[in-house]
Amino acid sequence: MQHSAKILVVDDDPNILELIKLYAEMEDFEVIGVKNGDLALSAFNQENPDVIILDIMLPGADGITLCRNFREIRMVPIIMLTAKGEEADRVLGLEMGADDYVSKPFSPRELIARIKAILRRTKILDTSEHLNIKYPGLEIMSDLRKILVNDEEVEMTPKEFDLICYLAQNPLRVFSRENLLSAVWGCDYFGDQRTVDVHVRRLRKKLAPLDHEYLTTIWGVGYKFTPPLKVKEVSYE
Repeated sequence: MQHSAKILVVDDDPNILELIKLYAEMEDFEVIGVKNGDLALSAFNQENPDVIILDIMLPGADGITLCRNFREIRMVPIIMLTAKGEEADRVLGLEMGADDYVSKPFSPRELIARIKAILRRTKILDTSEHLNIKYPGLEIMSDLRKILVNDEEVEMTPKEFDLICYLAQNPLRVFSRENLLSAVWGCDYFGDQRTVDVHVRRLRKKLAPLDHEYLTTIWGVGYKFTPPLKVKEVSYE
């Protein structure tokens, strides 16, 4: 029997914890609430959640630090909660590895929709046809969800991996930011296009040791994956 998705909510506001718990349990999600950032890591290790809802401003360890710490342990989807208008915090959260963000005050139905989109996308990618592709210096193994850069494994957040895998499956095709948000984040994603830009910037940093520039910006349009003239190997399993 498939287990219900487990959500770890880290927020010091008891009203927000209760609100998320109420709506999430209506969708048969299991919710673990933590009010203090210092307790979040132990809850993460003990509960092994499928998704994390993480406030930025917390007593103890702050959300940005926790996001980075979670990423060092396991690549679990993270949705950041930010105060309205804190654009710098939202961008910083994405830079630290968050997959999505929701601004306070938020609609609990919108938050649940985003959780469902992340879980649905993860399930689709886990059960889809496996693509293993090798370019000079770059190997993408979707069956293992691993990326090798110059034969060294590079850690990717779930959305970073999804994004480069999607682009690599469609080399030379130009995608607008709207296209990528729909394909990688889901058609019911509510965030803005800056999310795509931040993830592409992070990917470029991780691919920086390569001699070839794989991610190309098409100004005024979006992005494309540009392989070298000769592809070494592509295999489907």
